[in-house]
Amino acid sequence: MTDPVTVTDIRRARERFDPEIVRETPVERSRSLSAMSGAGVRLKMEHLQRTGSFKTRGASTKVAAVAAAGDADRVVAASAGNHAQGVALAAANADIPATVVMPADAPQAKVDATRGYGAEVILHGRTFQQAVARARDIADHPAAVFVHAYDDPAIVAGQGTLGLEVAEQVPDLDTVIVPVGGGGLIAGVATALAAVAPEVRVVGVQAADAATVPDSLAKGAPVDREETRTIADGIATGGVADLTFDAIERHVDEVVTVSDDEIAHAILTLLGRAKQLVEGAGAASVAALCSGDLDVSGETVVPLLCGGNIDMSMLDTVLEHAMTDRDQLLRLRVRIEDEPGELSTLSTVLADRGANVRHVRHDRAVEDLRVGEAYLVFEVAAAGREHATRLMEAIRERDYEVARVN
Repeated sequence: MTDPVTVTDIRRARERFDPEIVRETPVERSRSLSAMSGAGVRLKMEHLQRTGSFKTRGASTKVAAVAAAGDADRVVAASAGNHAQGVALAAANADIPATVVMPADAPQAKVDATRGYGAEVILHGRTFQQAVARARDIADHPAAVFVHAYDDPAIVAGQGTLGLEVAEQVPDLDTVIVPVGGGGLIAGVATALAAVAPEVRVVGVQAADAATVPDSLAKGAPVDREETRTIADGIATGGVADLTFDAIERHVDEVVTVSDDEIAHAILTLLGRAKQLVEGAGAASVAALCSGDLDVSGETVVPLLCGGNIDMSMLDTVLEHAMTDRDQLLRLRVRIEDEPGELSTLSTVLADRGANVRHVRHDRAVEDLRVGEAYLVFEVAAAGREHATRLMEAIRERDYEVARVN
């Protein structure tokens, strides 16, 4: 059986790229991640593409082919966000109108960006698969072409150009870690590497609550998942296609899963150590690297940072979660006599020990309180575990009952 997408297709896709639309993204060494993992880590900065995602590669390849055929007056796509932006930009560049269907809860930043590139955006359904069904209905006339996010050889060929780049930029590459949603990226990258660097290990990573590939591999055919819940919305497709599954089965060495907690930790690690802001899907590769589930000791490893379009509300949620986990954000509940001056006294105790009080509230109608008592609940920014311990000890030294409630 021959591959429906070959390295020749991938090379032709790269030759046809408009450099104004698709750029070669850099690779940077990460000393921090190297020290954490015991590997030589090189980050592929694909989130620095013009649309903030690798999706521009595949979308540009497909839309250019549609434009060359000359028989379409519109392209239609469905996407949680990154494919949407790639199609919108490529269509604008080719002077073809674009309509994109996105789930109703798609991140607002991605909706706004897609509209900013000139596409008509329709919000429909709660899942990627529901958006696909609506997009196919819209595209059901001869002059419209549906541009699938991953189930299309042209899309896979375009995404595969990323594999060629990594092989050229990191000639001593041992392992590449690729986030997986519908499988278009890993299918293309694995196909390219199988041809030009067959000794390289290709590892796929999925969010645990959106993982369909492990079950698909176990059953020997694509398995869909109706409900996906993950902060990595860019890889929450709910399934892979026959096209991408076949490439994964033939060319991918291993597929692992990571939790949302691990993805959130990876986002914060990349922000703090590599000074790179990526979305959940883009950080999944680093989450796998840091999980301990992969043996990469002594290897040269490239995690693909495949997307940087994080919604600001999601970033706030991730930061709060990660700061809580690191004891840098505390909620302290202190039992007090409900009298004037108690708030001032406790605020002074915290301030004198270098804590920043972000919020405070009084709770009086609580069952276990006596008449005349109240709880003060402080949200406090701290430096870490030792600082948090000192803060609670200082409050107890003043004969207050204190408990951490987050």
